[in-house]
Amino acid sequence: MSSRVQVLSLRTAEEIGREFRRIGVDSGGIEKMLPKSRFLLIKLKNIPTVVSNILKQEILSKAGEAAVHRSVITFKTEGSDILLMGTFTVLKNFLNGLTGHYFGIPEIKSDIEKALERYTREREPWVIREKTFDWDSRTFIMGILNITPDSFSDGGDFFNRAKAIEQGLQMFKAGADLIDIGGESTRPGSDPVTLDEELDRVIPVITGIRKQSSVPISIDSYKPAVVTEALKAGADIINDITGGSSEEILKIASEAGVPLIIMHMKGTPKNMQNDPVYENLMDELIKFFHDRVEAAESLGLTKLCIDPGIGFGKRIEDNLEIIKRLDEFRIFGYPVLIGPSRKSFIGKILGGEPKERLEGTAAAVSVSVYNNADIIRVHDVNFMAKVIKMTDAIKKDWVK
Repeated sequence: MSSRVQVLSLRTAEEIGREFRRIGVDSGGIEKMLPKSRFLLIKLKNIPTVVSNILKQEILSKAGEAAVHRSVITFKTEGSDILLMGTFTVLKNFLNGLTGHYFGIPEIKSDIEKALERYTREREPWVIREKTFDWDSRTFIMGILNITPDSFSDGGDFFNRAKAIEQGLQMFKAGADLIDIGGESTRPGSDPVTLDEELDRVIPVITGIRKQSSVPISIDSYKPAVVTEALKAGADIINDITGGSSEEILKIASEAGVPLIIMHMKGTPKNMQNDPVYENLMDELIKFFHDRVEAAESLGLTKLCIDPGIGFGKRIEDNLEIIKRLDEFRIFGYPVLIGPSRKSFIGKILGGEPKERLEGTAAAVSVSVYNNADIIRVHDVNFMAKVIKMTDAIKKDWVK
């Protein structure tokens, strides 16, 4: 075999562009060739058979490909999902060729164009107090502060207010970019606490941290009254495990102009791990977030964050698939958060109690960063900050 033949493994436009420049390609040529060098798979769902045939023939004519149900060609099925395959250039030419005004083709074309625009767009930075969250610069760290006696991992560790405040400040010093404060355990099988109890747990801690630090704070709650009081006390972000299912929460976020983290959970903390089953995991998650993002945007929210909810109504294989396919959640055009820290799927694979899952968490965190997570939610901030920084250095252009 000749050493002059090399198969490259380049994932991003930046990496491919750098190789073009090493070769000495003209800047105009780089601009023209970059869209030809990046390959996409786009899934369309429930497309009528006649339209499936039209779309397949159109993309074939543009040097792309489309996978459809075997019976589409014989019209023996009413419809099919479609997997479109092609470079950005192929897909652009394909969309330009969809000129027919029949069979709902204009709507399908528009849906694809909007999805591609969101997937590739530059996400709006968050500016919170003294910190700017520039999503293209690095991966950000959310430190977990549970003020509960029964959380799955650190229940009771910081139930004392003074200890909780000190832990929040220490996590900030250790590298946390924001602190997520919660007063109700969401471990599998847990029961909700009363409104007064949750307020009594979180508000003094938020106030105490805010008096001493400008660190951004998120309130981990789905209760409108708790969220309202937390924002008054100095919280900056709403982290809603119910995915913004309450219109009141959406209105609070909209009126306050604060970011909202939308998380997916199948069921409730009480029953979410009672044999959760998905017909198609990623299809269900994408549909869920589409509906929740649409509801949030209809009320004027523009600062959203997508959290697929590792461990919330998920089997081991579901959690692993989410981490592997995390980049797909960028289709909404918002930052993506993931929280694998100390979760039970790690214990079931490697063994060990929650606080003994450091190595497994590190592996899940590193792969998540490489697959374009924007925020990582962790317990062990000092250790994971190093894991994240190292993975960012591998993934991005390292600056000395």
